[in-house]
Amino acid sequence: MPALRREMRLRRRALSGSRRTLATRAIIARIRRLPAFHAARRIALFWPADGEPDLRALAAHAWGRGKRLYLPVVGHAGAMRFAPWSSQGRLRRNSFGIPEPVGRRKVGVAGLDLVIIPLVAFDAHCNRLGMGGGYYDRALQRRWRRPVLIGAAFALQQVGTLPQQPWDVPLHLVVTERGLHKRGTRA
Repeated sequence: MPALRREMRLRRRALSGSRRTLATRAIIARIRRLPAFHAARRIALFWPADGEPDLRALAAHAWGRGKRLYLPVVGHAGAMRFAPWSSQGRLRRNSFGIPEPVGRRKVGVAGLDLVIIPLVAFDAHCNRLGMGGGYYDRALQRRWRRPVLIGAAFALQQVGTLPQQPWDVPLHLVVTERGLHKRGTRA
């Protein structure tokens, strides 16, 4: 998997500025139309890093509709929780250089309605390949209440099939600039 991860990260970062901007706008438009987005009151997003889609315009739209937003925060021993994020909130870079909310009470996934997740690659079954740290998989392992899980990616990140491990958590949907992918089919 390290070779695939490297190749897909290079491919994602190589997307030109104008194509990236247009693709990101299309991804945001598709997410905004999803019933799960409309119904959600508590939504976790991600701060863009390493060529990922920049969903900050989606955040502005969500705040305008009274939704509460959260960003992932990596804690001790690789535990990831989610901290409230507001447009006025202070952010601090974590050890990976990714901004996180400062000094806010954190919640687990059970406290969220929708989690929009970054990925390095995905397949038609909505399996995702992440950066390799397992943060999202560990955070999403809780089975008692799982929010809707949506991957946000560029179409060029789709691959044939990803091998799965018992701890891997598949997504409900992956949204790209070209369409929606549901587990096993393209919607």
